[in-house]
Amino acid sequence: MSFHDVRFPASLSFGSIGGPERRTDVVTLTNGFEERNSPWAHSRRRFDAGLGLRSLEDIETLIAFFEARSGQMYGFRWKDWSDYKSSSAGKDITFHDQQIAMCDGVTREFQLKKTYRSGGHRYQRPITKPVVGTVKLGLGQEEMQEGVDFTLDVNSGLVTLGLAPEQGRALVAGYEFDVPVRFDTDRIQTSVASFQAGEAPTVPVVEIRV
Repeated sequence: MSFHDVRFPASLSFGSIGGPERRTDVVTLTNGFEERNSPWAHSRRRFDAGLGLRSLEDIETLIAFFEARSGQMYGFRWKDWSDYKSSSAGKDITFHDQQIAMCDGVTREFQLKKTYRSGGHRYQRPITKPVVGTVKLGLGQEEMQEGVDFTLDVNSGLVTLGLAPEQGRALVAGYEFDVPVRFDTDRIQTSVASFQAGEAPTVPVVEIRV
């Protein structure tokens, strides 16, 4: 497998910088107007793992993690401290944080999703790496029980219900999640002298599709 189901140390990802990126092809026409098109349905996140390092012990942990992943070879989980749960930043997770589907009376398997809204527009992000033990699911205002009413695949973010819900019922969920990433370099350059002077190494990390 090209993905290791292990999380980059959360204490090191805290303090890193990063966020989503989009790819947009822009063509300027002869009349000055533009045509814009994006080949990506979903955004891709990038981070710098080096900025979370605070001690020489952190560098040792980073190098061990990097070597165990063989550089860019194997993906891993990453906690994005600015966006890691279904609820807003200041609130606890509840089972009705996100509506992930309107049931049709037939479908039993659903993808966890997070919706981002601005004005009248929205974007639904597939959640493929939920955190074990945090996922809550519900039908309308009724909370469901994992292992009884549904099962969860933590490697894909798919939930499977024991019975297909009635048509028109809203399936809702709450959860924490990680971002599937890999190192975006096969080389880490560190200097003890530079680090002690306050210069952290650059360690790029990029989201991958799984």
